Order: sequence, then structure tokens, then C-alpha cells
Amino acid sequence: MGTWNSRGLRGEALEEFINISIDKYKEKGLALIQKIPTPIKPVKMDQNTRQITLAYFDQKSTVDYIGVVQGIPICFDAKECQTDTFPLANIHQHQIDFMRDFEKQDGISFIILYFSHKNEFYYLPFRDILYFWERMEKGGRKSFTYDEVDKTYKIGQANGVIVHFLEAINIDLTSRN
Repeated sequence: MGTWNSRGLRGEALEEFINISIDKYKEKGLALIQKIPTPIKPVKMDQNTRQITLAYFDQKSTVDYIGVVQGIPICFDAKECQTDTFPLANIHQHQIDFMRDFEKQDGISFIILYFSHKNEFYYLPFRDILYFWERMEKGGRKSFTYDEVDKTYKIGQANGVIVHFLEAINIDLTSRN
């Protein structure tokens, strides 16, 4: 089982960019999205500073963010990749199950994937994630590549929003009709 401090700063910048973006969306009345904290169980605390120095993940989390965009429920996870290959081990079965169930309730599930070495953000619709996942379960690749990501869903910046993913949601919605 992983510990709270074993992951270092991985993904921290990505989540900060997303948090700034969702704050802008809220200010403009476009969306209301919340970061879901990962439940942890503190094991050791520094008595002087009252800071947690060691903790374990208390239970499996679902996704990083959940909210509503113009009346449409959304949930998504933020992932970062430092190469052209994204290991599916970075997505967990309970996350796939949650996103699948969310979609069954007419919500929209996706991943925002940041290819840090290219400084590019992508929106991965759940149907694409599921395709890669099922391919792996059938004995195929345990990863997917940058070239397999649909470039239609590249996320840019706009109007002070660093990770402007609302346009990608709109493309996803249009493709579902």
C-alpha cells in the first residue's frame, strides 16, 4: 500500500493549473467543479508543527474532480505523462467502474492528460479510455501512446483559463448525438 508522502510532487502542477481553471469557470458562471480530496489515515504527526509526516490511503478514491457544467454532470481525473507512452497502471479498476457508472447516469466522464515533455493537455473521453482498458484486458498493450490520442481533443488556453477544457466537453457532447 502506498503512503501519502511516497508520490512526491507528481501531478501537483497539473492539478494547480486545473484548480485555477475551475476557479475561472466559477467566476464566469460557466461551471461549478470541486476537487475531491483523497481520503488518508494519518499515522505519524510532527508534535511541534502538527503536520502529518506519514499517512496511508484510507480507501480507494473515485476521481479527482466532480461537478456540473451548464447543467451537465461531469467527473474527471487528472493524469500526467512524461513520455509518449501512458501506462494504464496509472488508472485503476475502481476509477473505470466509477466513470462507467457515472456515464450510465447521463454524466460525462473523462481524463485530462498532460504530456509534460510536450507541454500539451488532452481531453480523453471515457469511450477512448474504455477502449484502451478493454484492449489491455484482452491481452493487448498495457499502455497507449501519444499518437493514439485523438488530437481533436487538444486543450488550449483561452480568456485567462490555463486548461480550457470546456471546448473539449462540447466536442464530446456533439459526438454523442
